[in-house]
Amino acid sequence: MELNGADIVVRCLAEEGVNHVFGYPGGAVLYIYDAIYKQDNFQHILVRHEQAAVHAADAYSRSSDKVGVALVTSGPGLTNAVTGIATAYMDSIPLVIISGQVPSHAIGEDAFQECDTVGITRPCVKHNFLVRDVKDLAETMRRAFYIAKTGRPGPVLVDIPKDITVATCKYTPPRGEVKMRSYAPVVKGHLGQIKKAVQMLLAAERPMIYSGGGVVLSDASEELRKLVQLTGAPCTNTLMGLGAFPASDDKFVGMPGMHGTYEANMAMQNSDVLIAVGARFDDRVIGNTKHFAQTPRKIVHIDIDPSSISKRVRVDVPIVGNVKDVLQELIALYAQAIAEKPLDKAPLAKWWEQINTWRGKQCLVYEPSDTLIKPQYVVQKLWEVTGGNAFVTSDVGQHQMWAAQYYGFNEPRRWINSGGLGTMGVGLPYAMGVQMANPDSDIAVITGEASIQMNIQELSTCSQYRLTPKVLCLNNRYLGMVRQWQQIDYGSRYSESYVDALPDFVKLVESYGHVGMRIDKPADVEPAIREAFTKYKDRLVFMDFITDQTENVWPMVKAGRGLTEMLLGSEDL
Repeated sequence: MELNGADIVVRCLAEEGVNHVFGYPGGAVLYIYDAIYKQDNFQHILVRHEQAAVHAADAYSRSSDKVGVALVTSGPGLTNAVTGIATAYMDSIPLVIISGQVPSHAIGEDAFQECDTVGITRPCVKHNFLVRDVKDLAETMRRAFYIAKTGRPGPVLVDIPKDITVATCKYTPPRGEVKMRSYAPVVKGHLGQIKKAVQMLLAAERPMIYSGGGVVLSDASEELRKLVQLTGAPCTNTLMGLGAFPASDDKFVGMPGMHGTYEANMAMQNSDVLIAVGARFDDRVIGNTKHFAQTPRKIVHIDIDPSSISKRVRVDVPIVGNVKDVLQELIALYAQAIAEKPLDKAPLAKWWEQINTWRGKQCLVYEPSDTLIKPQYVVQKLWEVTGGNAFVTSDVGQHQMWAAQYYGFNEPRRWINSGGLGTMGVGLPYAMGVQMANPDSDIAVITGEASIQMNIQELSTCSQYRLTPKVLCLNNRYLGMVRQWQQIDYGSRYSESYVDALPDFVKLVESYGHVGMRIDKPADVEPAIREAFTKYKDRLVFMDFITDQTENVWPMVKAGRGLTEMLLGSEDL
């Protein structure tokens, strides 16, 4: 059949099983929007800013294991989307971004709303395409989805000139799987390397399992849990890996890194065999690489991306492959080995004795108050009210760390935050994407008074589509993490970190048709949260918690320091 380019785009989205597209129209994509108007295979969500479209598609993917889709116009539509694309790229989230482009004949002539989309996005996408012929459009769309979701996932952009969307060609439905000669990601790990890893684990006296976002992305949470139970080793989840191993399990020692627990950091540093699974040893996790290397240990690194292995830390056994597949083989071989020859449990018992001594520091204990709302207390009460089962999105800053520390995630894909890029303003659009993918779930946004204002216009989108997240704003009238660093490293010179002229959030959210609350007493925290999730279950509720301005995130490893050089509180300053 003959179809124009716009109809081909819509047809391809339907064939990929897309249910929701987040976008904002403009001149270069109007033929595509006309085609969307005439179909009923998927719903389009009209955001109020292109950055929010990509963030929403990103969270849709994170919370559902589907490929998120965003649609933007040329020029400023695309440049507005770049922050969202870079955010997804840093966290390896599978997205397809469709951008409009000026007509083919006008490319390079500084036409109205033209930009070099391919050039601008090249550093922050897994791949991008500029479609030059309508006959290539369908195959390009299929390749985009295939590349986005296979190997190490990531965003893929398809740039479509306006004349391509109106040109016609014969359309052929897909036949079989997409195959690309130049792209063939390794899935199965090398058996010899997996056997080496098993031997190291069998010989370990102080084993440690360090898991990251790759476990979540490959849906390998079940395998990780089996490995931990089988080995009896302590497990730590990075910020991106929270929920892959349940926080309620005794073998979970907390999050590692700059704001990780004392026991997680000490165990990471002092283990003799470290199994890194879908993690990348980034600077916020291990701090100073030279300090980390001071303690001799054997390291096994499992990752789908060979470029991530030995990038920051030299490893002894690299295993390239899909985390789920590799863990399945490793578990089978380890179980067979211990069945044939049971291990001496004494060394592991001694290791746990040491870990429990470190746990005795109780590094996450904070001083409660009857007069000031402690931000940690708000997060703890959210956990109690929701039973620990909510999807929690966060913005970036102190509130993000408190959410990670005090909301014990027991399941993967429930914690939605910007890890690698650290993008403020994601919390509300993330919640929109999560609710579209999980319409019957409790959704909470943990944010700050500065972050929420970066995409607060999406309260309008929430109103239009009857979206009902509960927003918990930990309002300390500061750029909290900036203020904390200024206190510790810059002699308490609070340069431009105080947020003045704040809006009345209650009135603001009510003007969008939502429910607003202001809470300034600790005794009112739990009742407010409970009311939001019960009485106002079917409404968006914005809770403005006026919190202690002086509260800092502890523990803290200062930039450039080693994992064990932690500040546990203000007394260490």
